[in-house]
Amino acid sequence: QVQVAESGGVLVQTGGSLRLSCAASGRTFSRYAIAWFRQTPGIVREFVAIISANGANPYYADSVKGRFTISRDNAKNTVYLQMNSLQPEDTAVYYCAAAVKEGDYKDPRLYGFWGQGTQVTVSS
Repeated sequence: QVQVAESGGVLVQTGGSLRLSCAASGRTFSRYAIAWFRQTPGIVREFVAIISANGANPYYADSVKGRFTISRDNAKNTVYLQMNSLQPEDTAVYYCAAAVKEGDYKDPRLYGFWGQGTQVTVSS
């Protein structure tokens, strides 16, 4: 069993940077690919980035490619999302989750162990 908790979300101005953290408990954390999703009211949870269990092969949504970087430290059971050049459209609640099923990695239904999310607000 894995439990995760996101942190680091705050109010930031356009063009600013933030680093989100996804801290996990459980010895099996390092076995899972971990993804970040984001959600705004009334919108389906949107894929942001994913990193494999060993930290290789990160993939990004086109909307964040070149601005966001996902990384992980398995020794600390933590996954990070470095967000640069933030824009108002990046405003959302950000969630991390573990990939528990195989399939389209952009599909939130393949993930489990969701955290409570952390609010990121980018002011214009």
